[in-house]
Amino acid sequence: MSPQPVVAAVDGSDDSLRALEWALDAAHRREAPLRVAHVRQYALWGRPDAAAPAGLPTAEDDPVLGPVRGRLEGRTDLPAVDFVALDGAPGAVLPELGAMAQLLVLGSRGRGGFTSLLLGSNSLAAARDAECPVVVVPRPGRDTGMPAEGAEDDEAAGTGPGVVVGVNVDSPDEATLAFAFREAALRGAGLRVLAAYPWPLQTWMLPGEMPAPQIDRSAVEHETRVLADGFLAPHRERHPEATAEIRVLPGDAAGHLVAASESAGLVVVGRHRRRLLAPARMMGSVTQAVLLHAASPVAVVPPTPPQE
Repeated sequence: MSPQPVVAAVDGSDDSLRALEWALDAAHRREAPLRVAHVRQYALWGRPDAAAPAGLPTAEDDPVLGPVRGRLEGRTDLPAVDFVALDGAPGAVLPELGAMAQLLVLGSRGRGGFTSLLLGSNSLAAARDAECPVVVVPRPGRDTGMPAEGAEDDEAAGTGPGVVVGVNVDSPDEATLAFAFREAALRGAGLRVLAAYPWPLQTWMLPGEMPAPQIDRSAVEHETRVLADGFLAPHRERHPEATAEIRVLPGDAAGHLVAASESAGLVVVGRHRRRLLAPARMMGSVTQAVLLHAASPVAVVPPTPPQE
């Protein structure tokens, strides 16, 4: 049984071609086939009762897929590649491709929209709704405005740009950690695990209440490290070849992940768990901030489906 493909979404933009190259490398590392998909949107689809336009080009003569074929022609050591042309709203069709893929890769922005946007609506929809992990590849040279964190560690290890993942010790996401460890193992790269804790702590008192005892910051940091280390233990056993370093940092998790992206090859974040009062798919504020501002590609991992 052949593995599920890595899917690269293309629309002819430079952003999508960068995503294509990233997807090629990912398919090669996973020994998986590559599927190149172009979703075509037409004005008639705006009316629910309208039929699809007749005479649309097939995948063989699609004006976007044709140049991609030419771009790949003659390359050696390519995975098995197939091309698909689909019709409809990209924001709806792209997430559906994730049902039959192990990874969906696309650029941060496509051909449409405003040039000032950091993240296109289709990329956001795919990251929020796809059933498989989604990698969003940003434009090169994105300035996060933050100093790089951890570059010296990757250089000292001789691994090059490594993988960065955030862990919330209050609610760890096993699917996100599993993806990050596997990706680090596939790349032969180091893994930086960032565990942030809130500091300074905000306390509120009602009139007449006694102030809470002072909290020792070193104790909070120690407890955070111990919890994070425990969550990583089973993943370290499954992937002993992946060297994972825990960094316990005070303050904003999103800010630390964005800063780390300056020197990372990939930042891995979880999407969001569905909650009883909010059953729709959604992304947390940390994930959205990382998608908007990270300098490296970002992998958004859906949560493990609940057991029946």
